[in-house]
Amino acid sequence: MADLWRLADVAPAVAQARAAVDAAYRRPVLRHRGGEVAAEVSLRAAVASAALAGSRYDVDEVRSGTVTDPVVQGALRCAEALPGLVETWPRAPRQVLAKLHLLAARGSVADEALGRPVADAGVSVRLDALADLVTGAAAPGLVRAAVVHGDLLALRPFPGPYGVVARAAARLELMASGFDPRGLVEVERGHLAREPEYVGAAGAFATGTPDGVRSWLKHCAAAVQCGAESEFPAAA
Repeated sequence: MADLWRLADVAPAVAQARAAVDAAYRRPVLRHRGGEVAAEVSLRAAVASAALAGSRYDVDEVRSGTVTDPVVQGALRCAEALPGLVETWPRAPRQVLAKLHLLAARGSVADEALGRPVADAGVSVRLDALADLVTGAAAPGLVRAAVVHGDLLALRPFPGPYGVVARAAARLELMASGFDPRGLVEVERGHLAREPEYVGAAGAFATGTPDGVRSWLKHCAAAVQCGAESEFPAAA
């Protein structure tokens, strides 16, 4: 993780994202309507995550309750569950990942596959390494979240909407690490707004090269900054 921090342009990008998040948390609206804003951000984040998985719907359409797409419903279930998983995540990340998959993939994969990683020794080893990172690596929360996100996209350890799981886990790391403790940053919308870059940088990260990893970390910092600098949505 220390080596990642030293990659060119990563530290300044993370610092800019950190400053944008801090500024967002100082907005007066949070003193009176913080809970409403957090709920609306959670909804929009779920809709954006589903869109990145290929299930694209308007936020108001999803809010109305008429969308039955299983990927959208899974993203909504994950978003709703995240606050209750914050304390468990740093202690038992593999358990939480299984829970996220169960929530995300219900209706998309067979019941017997829910919460179960694919049967592959290499995947199990990589998940153990990812769990070690979550429980022990010293790095800014944004960097840790980006690595969690990128590893889960590259590894595809669960069948079905693995990207929804990856994005939920990344949001959870931002919350649990204190980088975005209330889940107020629309980072998924930042990814969606830069979707070609998101896809390309994720592919570059999967190569494991320094340039590929740097590209992904910079993209994730830019997505967080984009989400933090957006106006908070009006609660419905």
